[in-house]
Amino acid sequence: MTKQAILVIDLQNEYLSTGKLPLVGIDKAAENAARIIGNAREKDIQVIHVQHIFAHGERPVFEPGSNGIEIQTTVAPINDEVVIVKNYVNSFLHTNLKQVLEDNAVEELIIVGAMSHMCVDAAVRAASDFGYKVKVIHDACATFDLEFNGLKVPAAYVHATLMAAFEFAYATVVSTDDYLA
Repeated sequence: MTKQAILVIDLQNEYLSTGKLPLVGIDKAAENAARIIGNAREKDIQVIHVQHIFAHGERPVFEPGSNGIEIQTTVAPINDEVVIVKNYVNSFLHTNLKQVLEDNAVEELIIVGAMSHMCVDAAVRAASDFGYKVKVIHDACATFDLEFNGLKVPAAYVHATLMAAFEFAYATVVSTDDYLA
């Protein structure tokens, strides 16, 4: 049987409606992520949390010591669950995530978190490139509206585009209910 781990990416207060980067659908995504995490804990599947923190003053978000960097209470780590602190979009870049996965003989990552078009995207692609099987729980991820060159792209379209790209070449993409079934 393939050894799995749940990778919970950046479900932090900064993304809530009270944060500096509120995401569309973050409450439902966090609720679904909590269901995935609860299931993993019941089945003794490792849960790894990723926490984004920028260097003080580098960006006006995810600042050290701010409430924004705190992991949302609905998905907060318990007991000895690993927390990987990252300073870049990619959860693998300049962190010990790959070493933690290797040390625990993880072969498949189940990914939930934020933002679909940034940190989730970078982790999915990196994990796939490193040879891990990857499964993304699409309704346990969230993003926000984007704009490029005068074109406004609603969050639902941003999210769907990324999920379609993952499914095309990088990951299996499923709903929370399908994963838990």
